[in-house]
Amino acid sequence: MYQLRPYQQEAVDSTLNYFRRRRTPAVIVLPTGAGKSLVIAELAKIAKGRVLVLAHVKELVEQNHLKYESYGLKAGIYSAGLNQKDSTRKVIFGSIQSVANADDSFFNDFTLLVIDECHRVGLEPDSQYAKVIKRLKLNNKRICILGLTATPYRLGLGWIYNYAHRGELKTQELRFFKHCIYELPLEYMIRNRYLTPPVKVDIPVTSYDFSELIEGGKSYTMAQLEEVLKRQRRLTPLIIKNIVDITDNYQRQGVMIFSSTVKHAQEVMESLPEGQARLVLGETEADERDRIIDAFKKREFKYLVNVSVLTTGFDAVHVDVIAILRPTESVSLYQQIIGRGLRLDTGKKDCLVLDYTGMGHNIYAPEIGDRKTVSESVAVQVPCPECGFVNDFWGIVDDDGYVMEHFGRKCRGGSLDPNTYEFKPCGYRFRFKVCDQCSAQNDITARECSHCGHMLIDPDTKLKQAKLSKNAHVLTPDSIEMLERFDKNGNPYLQVKYYDYDARYLAENHYLNSQNSLKKFNVNFLRSHLKKPELNLSIRSVGEITKIQSQLRMPSFVIARKQGKFWKITEKIFAEEL
Repeated sequence: MYQLRPYQQEAVDSTLNYFRRRRTPAVIVLPTGAGKSLVIAELAKIAKGRVLVLAHVKELVEQNHLKYESYGLKAGIYSAGLNQKDSTRKVIFGSIQSVANADDSFFNDFTLLVIDECHRVGLEPDSQYAKVIKRLKLNNKRICILGLTATPYRLGLGWIYNYAHRGELKTQELRFFKHCIYELPLEYMIRNRYLTPPVKVDIPVTSYDFSELIEGGKSYTMAQLEEVLKRQRRLTPLIIKNIVDITDNYQRQGVMIFSSTVKHAQEVMESLPEGQARLVLGETEADERDRIIDAFKKREFKYLVNVSVLTTGFDAVHVDVIAILRPTESVSLYQQIIGRGLRLDTGKKDCLVLDYTGMGHNIYAPEIGDRKTVSESVAVQVPCPECGFVNDFWGIVDDDGYVMEHFGRKCRGGSLDPNTYEFKPCGYRFRFKVCDQCSAQNDITARECSHCGHMLIDPDTKLKQAKLSKNAHVLTPDSIEMLERFDKNGNPYLQVKYYDYDARYLAENHYLNSQNSLKKFNVNFLRSHLKKPELNLSIRSVGEITKIQSQLRMPSFVIARKQGKFWKITEKIFAEEL
């Protein structure tokens, strides 16, 4: 019989605690190699009714079933791909394709549905998952639905659930899964030696340059990726030679190479040692794929090349080199790829991670969820000044790791009632747009006021209108100068000059000689210019402002309008608004 690791028991306890109070679908996030099969086994063993465990590929169905029965337990398989359709046992491991086509009698008496790789479940009413869940609920309206995944963040969708177990709002958009009730970071698994330590190698040869694909946080197409690789085709043989040299010099046992496209994978194969490499693609026939994977596990060849098909549902414990030749914007997917080489094996001390993408992902970094505002930003932690929740945002750090600037907009924290699982968000905004009708704070990308419904002017529209107007001037700042000036009465004031590349400038003046003027300065200037807007600075003089100029940022655009003979700055647009 098996014995649960401490974190596995915590996952089981969290599941029981949740479903005793709620019946909305929940998620457990466990990194690759965390032993989710043990969590499934324990939940199935203690379940009062029948348990259905679904997966999207037959390899996962078979893998989960074999591990379940290796614990001395019995279960059935319902999968056409595995030539088994057992519908009578208490615990059934099934493929979603086969279960979706099962007879009505199959769906009787289930009290728990477990969905492996649950990030594939969406809100589409005609999906196979939706149809299966609907039929299960016809027989039991209170069925418990639990998802397991290592990648709770999906490109193009975002977070697959609404609320994290530590009291964090992930998304306000409608999701099938409401709560993540347990999450285990990859770092914990490695630190406690449940997984093999990854060693990221500084590559001595050149990497691919995918920067044009990811600049500005835009999505890219397969055609664009193909074009970039075509222009850098000469690099592939050099990169593969580097992989082979490292593999030979360090006597590595198994190498997985993650290629970008089918054509790219074929080019990779041309440079690998003859007879020592095989290729698995999405269109590879199932039987052929099985033979290739089985031969790889038996170490009949050393290099396994694939294109987006072996990131999940694949275990080869001897893999000790992961070579990444494909760009990915998702930290979760990056970590899952690396996870293919982190399972423990006899004599295996570490797993080399060879990253040839130049994207600079951190193996242990959290998934931020937002796209990077600037390419040099890294994951930073920013406490909320209102509720104390520590947010994960993109930001800029100095050489000592101190956070100089961050791009967070709203605190993601809040209070989670442990009895009802009701979540009350904090709501504090680091950056915001003020409604000119009711003065309510809105997200900087909002198009209408969330409080009164008033239409808010889009920054892009502001720019277009200003550029077309004869009485408006748009300046793109290159530098900023802050000076202490004195008026004709000897009163000091702050003059801020914004210079463009041609040394032309626009200026604005701020008096700081009364409580009212200080308040206006904080609202109209300081908060929007601070690199860390949550800082509560007690500015009382012009001199104090000039001393902290390094903590202030420049806008992307400054708009001025003509008033008589002079230009007056009326709007400033910052990078995050565009």
